[in-house]
Amino acid sequence: MAKTALVTGASSGIGKAAALALAKAGYKVAICARREEALKETAAEAGGDMLAIPCDVSNPDSVAAMFAKIESEFGRLDVIFNNAGTNVPATNFGDLEWSAWKKVIDVNLNGMFLCASGAFKLMQRQKPQGGRIINNGSISAHVPRPGSAPYTSSKHAITGLTRSISLDGRPYDIACGQIDIGNAASHMTEAMSAGVPQADGSMKPEPTMDVAHVADAIVHMAGLPLEANVQFITIMSTKMPFIGRG
Repeated sequence: MAKTALVTGASSGIGKAAALALAKAGYKVAICARREEALKETAAEAGGDMLAIPCDVSNPDSVAAMFAKIESEFGRLDVIFNNAGTNVPATNFGDLEWSAWKKVIDVNLNGMFLCASGAFKLMQRQKPQGGRIINNGSISAHVPRPGSAPYTSSKHAITGLTRSISLDGRPYDIACGQIDIGNAASHMTEAMSAGVPQADGSMKPEPTMDVAHVADAIVHMAGLPLEANVQFITIMSTKMPFIGRG
């Protein structure tokens, strides 16, 4: 029987690459994002054999409906790649507006909570019990970029969420791990070739890596038996300014 997986934020970038890789590995895959047309494009690239569910991960009712659909269609959920996220333009903390802070936290933290919670509860009640939650952290879960208070705060919080779920999931065979990604080529990194703000105030281009390497890592994490877990993994462009930053 094929295992089942959910990828949030699967309309582009890392989420799309992960969804396609999981499908290629034999998983029955549900995908969600706000943009229905983009979701359909992801499903079409997989040959149309994906359960595409438009969902706003920051909306509790939308997330609840998504998990009801997954349970109805698949009967269970073995893996979630909790990936959906957003950002705002770099802004010095002194100029940061509440609306920008709230936009990022609503998706990156509250949305991740809602999706992890929905997955956890389904994994608790399904037979056989258990499953795996993979949270998308970031290099920013370790160190900030200039002007990134909302994004960095959200990703630091995801590390705490991952640790808590990992501990609380043990009695139910629910494993939880985190992948911290640095400069995977996507629409979010397109500007890096022109220059990225550095801690010394300069603008410098940064190297990126193929997003396929991230997708391969997620497939590896997903495929482990539940008695084994990749608790934290960092995958990054080899020469990006992370080691040595600060």
